[in-house]
This record gives sequence, C-alpha cells and structure tokens, in this order.
Amino acid sequence: MLDADFFRRWMAVMAHAVEREADRLTELDSAIGDADHGANMQRGFAAVLTAVGKEEPETPGGVLTLAGRQLISTVGGASGPLYGTLLRRTGKALGDAASVAPVQLVEALRAGVAAVAQLGGAAAGDKTMLDALEPAVEALGESLGESFADAAEAADQGALATVPMQARKGRASYLGERSVGHQDPGATSSALLFAALAEAAAEGAR
Repeated sequence: MLDADFFRRWMAVMAHAVEREADRLTELDSAIGDADHGANMQRGFAAVLTAVGKEEPETPGGVLTLAGRQLISTVGGASGPLYGTLLRRTGKALGDAASVAPVQLVEALRAGVAAVAQLGGAAAGDKTMLDALEPAVEALGESLGESFADAAEAADQGALATVPMQARKGRASYLGERSVGHQDPGATSSALLFAALAEAAAEGAR
C-alpha cells in the first residue's frame, strides 16, 4: 500500500529532478516554445515542496491535490494548468483514503491524464505531454501498478518519440513543419515525473 509519505517523497524527488534538469527543459523549450519551461517547472515544484512540508497532508489524495493547486497558482503559461490538473484530478480520484493500492493509483492517474487531454484538447501523437503520460500509465496498468520502472521507461520512450512528430497543439504548433526534429519539453518533464515516481518507490523499498 502507498501512504502519504510515499506521495510526499514522490513530489520531493520530482522537485529535485526538475531543479537538476531545468536548463535542459529550457533548452528544449527554446527551440519550439517560450524558453521558460525549465524555470516555470522549477518554480512550481519548489512551491509544491514548500507547501507539502508546511501543510503536511495526511492522505495520498491530499498530497496530490495540494500539489496540483500549487502548480496552478505558481506556474505560468500552459504548464501550470496542465500539470496542476493532472495532479489535482489524480488526487481527487484517490479520495480520502489513508493509503492506496498501486492499482488504485493507476486508475487515478488515468483520470488525471484524461483531464489533461480534455483541458488541452490534445491526444497522443500531437507532440505534447500526453505522448509521455499515456504510455506511462498504460505500462503501469499492464503491471497492475507494480512496476514503476516500466512506467518510467515507457514515459521516456514516449518523450523521445516526439522528436519526429509535427506539433498539432500548443505554441509549438505555430511552427508547423519546423517543430519536427525537436523533443517536446512537456513530454520530457512528464517523463521526469514518472522517473521520480520510480525513484520514490525504489527509495521506499530500501
């Protein structure tokens, strides 16, 4: 079972990962976006880390709902609403349980990803964060929530697969064919989110 400590650890690992990879995310975003994705994500997850440490939510759902609210209020551009919606909707789907089974997290993540797709009006293949999120959740579901490493690998492969795509949503879509050949920054940060999930699970198993 996964308790609030697990989810707090996930958010902490993600905050450190974003801090470490901020320059890379910004570099990717400079090619097809506003060159601010790294800074935005870094600011947002730093705020998440502070809020979670201060308020200390006692349930998995509470941790993710609080994280989502923080991202919406502190991250500019499209990333804040999209990531905020992902975590907040996932948190709400987990409800008020003190701990959740991995399969419950899979279903909650499916709800979160669906909310992102609805908000952004995007689908897999549009060169967005969904190209990493959807395969990650699918892989996690295939393992019945037991292999976070498989989910992280699927997210990473999904992010890499955006390189030859032409963007059909978001700011990158304005570039048309010039968006081809660049890895999508949102898919890349989404892969970081699942890598952080796998790392948090590994730490908890030690």
